[in-house]
Amino acid sequence: MRPRWPRRVFAQVLLVQLLIITGVTGLAAGLFLAPLGAQLDDQAERRALAIAQATAAQPAMADALLTGRPTPQGPVQAAAERIRLATGASYVVIVDARGIRYSHPSPARIGEQVSSDPRTALSGKEWKGIAQGTLGRSARGKVPLRDAEGAVVGAVSVGIAYDNVHALLVHAVPGILLYAGAALGAGALAALAVSRRLRKRTRGIELTEISALLDEREAMLHGIREGVVALDRRGRVRLVNDEAQRLLGLGPDATGQPLDSVLPPGRTTDVLAGRVAGTDLLTVRDGRVLVANRMDTADGGTVATLRDRTELEQLRRELDGTRGLTDALRAQDHEHANRLHTLIGLLELGLYEEAAEFLAEVTGAHRATAEQVAERVHDPLVGALLVGKSAVAAERGVALRVSPRTRLPDRVVDPRDLVTVLGNLVDNALDAAAGRTGGEPFVEVELRTVGAALVVHVADNGPGVPAADRERVFADGWSTKESPPHRRRGLGLSLVRRLAERYGGSARASERDGGGAVFTVELPEAVRSLEGVK
Repeated sequence: MRPRWPRRVFAQVLLVQLLIITGVTGLAAGLFLAPLGAQLDDQAERRALAIAQATAAQPAMADALLTGRPTPQGPVQAAAERIRLATGASYVVIVDARGIRYSHPSPARIGEQVSSDPRTALSGKEWKGIAQGTLGRSARGKVPLRDAEGAVVGAVSVGIAYDNVHALLVHAVPGILLYAGAALGAGALAALAVSRRLRKRTRGIELTEISALLDEREAMLHGIREGVVALDRRGRVRLVNDEAQRLLGLGPDATGQPLDSVLPPGRTTDVLAGRVAGTDLLTVRDGRVLVANRMDTADGGTVATLRDRTELEQLRRELDGTRGLTDALRAQDHEHANRLHTLIGLLELGLYEEAAEFLAEVTGAHRATAEQVAERVHDPLVGALLVGKSAVAAERGVALRVSPRTRLPDRVVDPRDLVTVLGNLVDNALDAAAGRTGGEPFVEVELRTVGAALVVHVADNGPGVPAADRERVFADGWSTKESPPHRRRGLGLSLVRRLAERYGGSARASERDGGGAVFTVELPEAVRSLEGVK
């Protein structure tokens, strides 16, 4: 059966690491043993040459060779054997200038011609190497033997049995293998630790599953309609999908950069960076209402999700406006029924003149309010908003006044933006004035143009805005009112400032003379010039 390649990532990594470690350990052992054999050979050759040099350096050795005969009992044989036994050499052979042995471990070979070529040593040169002789393979050293005048009279050949050199090499192998085995074991343990950590990090999935998961992640991140921003532990952008790029106005080059460098300072950046804690945090970015949530990851980073609630907020505000209009109509209906009953009673009592005066007074008040708005506000959307808010204000016991200085021509660039700004400011002012105790609560609206710029003033005689909170009231999600169920506050004034900044203008809060608050919004280039009107 053919061995099966493991499918799990950690098992593959472990097997590959073990194979690499085994191969590297075996290669290292082989590379160490190969020069070790050559080194042992060289040491044996040098040792043989050193013994031969020491033997040839003895002053009496040349005289004994010249005066004696090649016999087993001769002085040369005795000196050579003494040196062989003292040094542990395999042989110490001394020959004369003709190559005749004067010494040999086997006395029977004394007097015979030497088996190896002695001409190198007899020519006055030293030689070392590995060679085969009558005593077997050995490491040899040969040197010339000189007399007192320096003339070469013979040669000294010393051999060390090659079996001894081989035995040294074999003796060193177990130690080398022991160290190699220890290194292999340490490497295997390290590979096992790495593979176990990898198994923990990959959760035991297969290599093909990783590729599939990456493909699925890319498809999911770029296909969902929620923005996803991933940050590492240093606050750098690690990932941003297409929807997050659209919602935050980021480009694909934002990846790898610090969050504070790709987004301007503000609540959105603070929410994404985790400097604002909480769930379903509201923030506004370029006129979009976003809901953000963050979750920490195991490596110290974070993943933030963004949902676009702009359209939902617009629908909610339209619903609030519809509810307000419904409440106003209900109040008017109730008031109209009371007045109608009064009128019927006057008629039944025969008080016809009083009935006519009462009817003229009632219709005149409503007509006066609508005519006053229409006379000063020529844009139909803005005028309709003020008339509707007047009914709501009357129901809440608040007088909604239009300042005599109000002049709004029918040349507003985008009346819907002005309706959003004015509606939010009037709603907040009504809430503030309705809670007033003592005196008549009122809200005053002033709309005037300065060239192409539009200035909006909304004042009320409510409790006012403390100086410390006059900037905070424009922050996303900040509100002094308790949020009702399934609804969040703190977006109206934030949207007002965002719209003002979009036109290049500003929004600010101040104190009204006599008590209360004044909100001023400046919208440059919000009114078309007369030249642009056809």
